[in-house]
Amino acid sequence: MSPKLYVIDLSPPVRSVYLTAAALGITLEHVELDYFAGDHLKPEFIKINPQHTLPTLVDDDGTIVWDSHAINAYLVSKYGKDDSLYPKDFAKRALVDQRLHFDSGWAFLGMRNIVEPIYFRGSKTIPEYLKENANKIYNFLETFLEGKMWVAGDNITIADFSLISSITSLNVLVPIDSGKFPKVAAWIQRSEQLPYYAVNKKGLEDFKTNIDNMLRA
Repeated sequence: MSPKLYVIDLSPPVRSVYLTAAALGITLEHVELDYFAGDHLKPEFIKINPQHTLPTLVDDDGTIVWDSHAINAYLVSKYGKDDSLYPKDFAKRALVDQRLHFDSGWAFLGMRNIVEPIYFRGSKTIPEYLKENANKIYNFLETFLEGKMWVAGDNITIADFSLISSITSLNVLVPIDSGKFPKVAAWIQRSEQLPYYAVNKKGLEDFKTNIDNMLRA
């Protein structure tokens, strides 16, 4: 029996778990919830995850994990053939953890702060201060990538999976200037060449279509 993952494909955190699972070569049973219809607020789901967030993982032994960063670390720790995606070395892991926290506190949050008014308050414009914040995020990431192939070094890690999902979504809202941020642009291109990148691409395309439709409506 495969672990169950409660999902909505539009979500960058969900797509980061798709990337991790694909990199590990493991199969997850996707349980699609209609977020906008309130499926995540139904008693049966709140019993699983009282915070009612997506993604949520229910492993085949009954272990429940939510928050994509925690899920990705769990999957690598349990199913990884080695620790390359989430190193056991203290210093290397600390750097990966820092990048994961950057995703939580900056990249994903920056995207979410733009998206929520569009989805839930009918906003048709993106305020300048949020565009400025997006460019600050890109600038930090540009610095992180100095002399590196990936965000935490020369090997891809779960930090890349979290950030590529968030940054490509933020790019839909505030396009990345490749002239200002060439390392970020090159990192995205490298990510797109991954043999399993398609698991991010479909949800990202759906996200873009969804946003375009809501801004025009």
